[in-house]
Parts: sequence; C-alpha cells; structure tokens
Amino acid sequence: MKPVVALAVVVAAIAGCSHGSGTSLGKVHPGPPAIEATTQLLGANGELRGTATLTQLAAATAVRVRVEGLAPGTYAVHLHGIGKCEGPKFTSAGPHFNPTMTQHGKDNPLGPHLGDLPNVVVGPGGTGTVDFTIAGLALVGSTAPLLDADGAAVVVHAGPDDYRTDPSGNSGDRIACGALAAR
Repeated sequence: MKPVVALAVVVAAIAGCSHGSGTSLGKVHPGPPAIEATTQLLGANGELRGTATLTQLAAATAVRVRVEGLAPGTYAVHLHGIGKCEGPKFTSAGPHFNPTMTQHGKDNPLGPHLGDLPNVVVGPGGTGTVDFTIAGLALVGSTAPLLDADGAAVVVHAGPDDYRTDPSGNSGDRIACGALAAR
C-alpha cells in the first residue's frame, strides 16, 4: 500500500486583502505562502500509525508528528534521506537526513544533524504527539532541501532515541514510515 503524501502551498488569505506585506486600513496582508508537506505514517502491514506535517518557515521548519495504535512508551522519530517506505523494515528510507555530515544526537559533542527529532511519548490511549521546530531545515529552496529529487521520509522507531549514539540513537527497528516527496 502506498502512503498518502501531500505537498501543498498553503496561502493564508484574508478576505479583501491585496497582495503584498504590511498593513493597510487596519488589515494585515499575508506574507509569502507557507510550504507544507504531510504524510501518513504506516506500519509494516499498511496499518495507519499516525501522521506527520512539516511546514517551512523563514529560517526553520515546524514539525508535528502524531502517532496512534502504539503501546504506551517512548518512541524515536527521525527524518530519513529517501522518500521510500517499503515494509516491513523500511530500510528503503535510507539513513537519517544529514546534509551537514555531523553525528547523531543533541547530546553528542559531534552532533546533532537535521534528521534528529525529539522522542514522542505514547500514553495509555495509544496516542502521542510531538511539536517542534528545526532551525536551518528547509523543505525546498535551499542548498540542502529535505524534499530533493529522491524525497525524504518520517520514520518511527521501536524504542526511544538516547540522543547521543551514532548513527541512530540506539532507537531500534523502524516500525512506521511516511514518505515525503516534492511535486
């Protein structure tokens, strides 16, 4: 089963406003449109395990990951360098997205890299959400965009990230994956 992938340009339009920036007659005019990529996170058998949405900001990218149907616990979430999610092991997603060629983990003196994300904590109901911003990450339009010719993937791992062990924080097997691709 192929994951559902969407890359959309979202324009925050305010009725009656003209193009441009600034204000006129007390109305706020929208700036440039936001670039957004959304994907479903699917398990090894194609079961829905959540969603991920990435939104490019001026100098960073906002990321929201919501997981579901998992046992209570802590799970690593990473950005991987290839937009392919072939189960059951999702190795097709390649290594972590690491254009800066650093090591893994915020607690590693030689890290982190741009594919490192915070862990998501799943509660008794089987769901968990994590929201964060990655400074310096661009979806498109930079020298090292996440959504390059081969896309990228959001991967959920079986265990928590220790935030220091290269290359993946001892986070265990890949249990869910969602491909992100430029259109």
